[in-house]
Amino acid sequence: MNYSRHTFKEPATVNILAVESSCDDTSAAVIQNGKILSNIVASQSVHEKYGGVVPELASRAHQQNIVPVIHQALSEANIAKSMLTAVAFTRGPGLLGSLLVGASFIKSMAYALDLPLLGVDHMQAHILAHFIDDPQPQFPFICLTVSGGHTQIVKVNSHLDMEVLGETQDDAVGEAFDKCAKLMGLPYPGGPYIDQLAQAGNSERFSFPATRMPDLHYSFSGIKTAFLNFLKKNERMSPDFIEENKADIAASLQSTLIQMLLEKLRMAAQETGIKEIAIAGGVSANKGLRNALKEEAEKYDWNVYLPKMEYCTDNAAMIAMTAYYQYQAGKFLDLRADPDARLHFMG
Repeated sequence: MNYSRHTFKEPATVNILAVESSCDDTSAAVIQNGKILSNIVASQSVHEKYGGVVPELASRAHQQNIVPVIHQALSEANIAKSMLTAVAFTRGPGLLGSLLVGASFIKSMAYALDLPLLGVDHMQAHILAHFIDDPQPQFPFICLTVSGGHTQIVKVNSHLDMEVLGETQDDAVGEAFDKCAKLMGLPYPGGPYIDQLAQAGNSERFSFPATRMPDLHYSFSGIKTAFLNFLKKNERMSPDFIEENKADIAASLQSTLIQMLLEKLRMAAQETGIKEIAIAGGVSANKGLRNALKEEAEKYDWNVYLPKMEYCTDNAAMIAMTAYYQYQAGKFLDLRADPDARLHFMG
């Protein structure tokens, strides 16, 4: 990795501006000496009618949102550009067009203001969101990172030392939630609608086959196909099947997906002997998963850490927190460093 000409010399006050633009949320945050001062997020509603994120529309929206979002973050934090110690951006993984918007803007600021540049791994940042507020997990801990693009079991040895123990071999669990919700005719993103419906449903009403992979890996493509065939078969017999059984379908599907996640998490905890367990990523906002994890904690004597809802979805606060640890370690980027849509744990 190329590092810039800046060498680490920590001043009394460290102010870092961070930007997150990996998908369809434009976010900016300011962190001062490890404390988040502001965290502004601008979401994009343009994708709802397409049933998924359209990359070209996402990058255009980022271009419209990035200036006002950064301005608001600095204003709310009461930090002028001249007071910044460093700037940071999400380097990957994500949509390349979206990443380029954030990277280009922050690199321009770094050049214009002669500031150190920091590039953050988006998935690493989701995990380090646990260090924004108390309580904080103790090292080492296991983190289940679950989102629309990723499903991983990660052993976290320190803030910047992480090891992927297992991950999905095809689709992410968040994609499975959203695609199955779409098949049911639910709006995008469908995961939260599945979760909401499941609260009133019978999770044992229907059964779906859970794909079992070797070691600590996952696979969610099979359950999507099985779910599609299940709906088609029952709709042939009763055209109103989905509408009449929506809550039970959602509850049964969600229960299956959660049990698939927890089965491997239990294996990871047993194999490593680690009882410090955390979850992170967009799907960590799922109430069914959070409740199930609390039950597992009581059963196996785990110390479980659940992120605040505002830090589950994409946000710049988690980017800023990661950047702060990188700054302390002197991990600066060269201005020629590009975003990487397939970035896989820089730490």
